[in-house]
Amino acid sequence: MILTSISILNDNYVWILYNTNNFCIIIDPGVSENIIKKIEEKKWKPIAILLTHNHIDHTGGVREIVKRYPNIIVFGPEETKKNGVNQVVQKGDTIKLLESEIDVFFTPGHTLGHVSYYLKPYIFCGDTLFSGGCGRVFENRFFDMYQSINFIKSLPKKTILCCSHEYTLSNLIFSMSIIPFDKKIKKYYKKIKKIISKNNKTLPVTLETEKKINIFLRTREDIVKESMGLKSNTSSFEVFILLRKKKDIFNWS
Repeated sequence: MILTSISILNDNYVWILYNTNNFCIIIDPGVSENIIKKIEEKKWKPIAILLTHNHIDHTGGVREIVKRYPNIIVFGPEETKKNGVNQVVQKGDTIKLLESEIDVFFTPGHTLGHVSYYLKPYIFCGDTLFSGGCGRVFENRFFDMYQSINFIKSLPKKTILCCSHEYTLSNLIFSMSIIPFDKKIKKYYKKIKKIISKNNKTLPVTLETEKKINIFLRTREDIVKESMGLKSNTSSFEVFILLRKKKDIFNWS
């Protein structure tokens, strides 16, 4: 299985998995035109769409893609039923496509029914976890999001994160505003800045890297607590809430 991505809208990624026979799976198509154009150009044969949640920048292209390829199966959680889904998935499901098994993980927090798809070594985590950050929390579901990102953190370190937005640089700038003397984040920031300056993509990224540079995966660390003026016995969950609220003020992502 080969992984590629298409950049759409301002900062979204649409992920595509395809095999040597050119059958492909599309993840979170926020638009249709760019994707159909790429499919035709590569002579791919789309067999499925996987949706992580119901936001329009992840689902906006579904109907036109289905119109163009009527035999395609659209998988997604209950909240995406109005977005063209004909196969509802839930926690614990396993989807069998292209002679591979894709596990469905329940990862709420950004939305109530958000799911992620795991096809080792890839995890398509939508807006749950970003490189250097995590998704915005809606409906005050901080504990859901905290559990979701910590579940992803528990996956094998060689897991490859296929996030849905290019927020890496701004996430690292935020992290440096919290822990400005962290050498790992500063070094990674310089690397990412160089990548961005060449108009290259910063994703996908390994979980092993994220554990070093993603402040939202480091909420147990004393350096983070101290930098935020918190006591050492402050819980990891409390640190997460405060960090996410600070990020909301810092910028939208």
